[in-house]
Amino acid sequence: MSKHLQRDLDSLKKRLLEVGSLVEESTNKAIVALTELRRDLAEEVIVFDDEIDARELQIEEECLKILALHQPVARDLRFVIGVMKVNNDLERMGDQAVNIAERAAMLSAEPPLGLPLDFNRMADVVRTMVRSSLDAHVNEDTALAASVRMMDDEVDDIHREMFAILKSRMCDQSGIVERAVAYLSASRDLERIADLATNIAEDVIFMVDGRVVRHHRPEPAS
Repeated sequence: MSKHLQRDLDSLKKRLLEVGSLVEESTNKAIVALTELRRDLAEEVIVFDDEIDARELQIEEECLKILALHQPVARDLRFVIGVMKVNNDLERMGDQAVNIAERAAMLSAEPPLGLPLDFNRMADVVRTMVRSSLDAHVNEDTALAASVRMMDDEVDDIHREMFAILKSRMCDQSGIVERAVAYLSASRDLERIADLATNIAEDVIFMVDGRVVRHHRPEPAS
């Protein structure tokens, strides 16, 4: 590998880390905005999305420049392709965080539902998945990436539980439908962030080992 290629790959990794940190911060703020009904945090997330979008475009341009100038092969090529995919997933995470923030802003002006919705547990798992997927990418840690894939099922289970609770209560109390739908949408957005973190984990496995594990269910640890 030429020193120029190595320099550009190091710069690319640094830029991706910066975007990952911004998306993680935005996601955390959106979750707090929802669980604590903080309109101020919700508005911060919505405004900040433009910065994440701009960073995503910068990284995409840098990837294309590296492909054109250096024509990397083997692991270096997988790394650049992986960065392009992770970059796109991070931007979409930012969009999901905005969706959650918009729901939180609306709900902050309404009385609480008083339902046993386990958003805190779901949020904890999603936070762990986002952080672990980024750590796995930075450290090229396939074992950590595999653990992220395993956690996705727990998020799906919590989402289904909350859907059942909200559906049942909406049938009994028509007056809460708008708020219930907002909570259901927020739950779906969190579940989608978990899916995107899983995508990043799968891209790590491809980048390091060259194995495509997408569309294959993760095997439980023995």
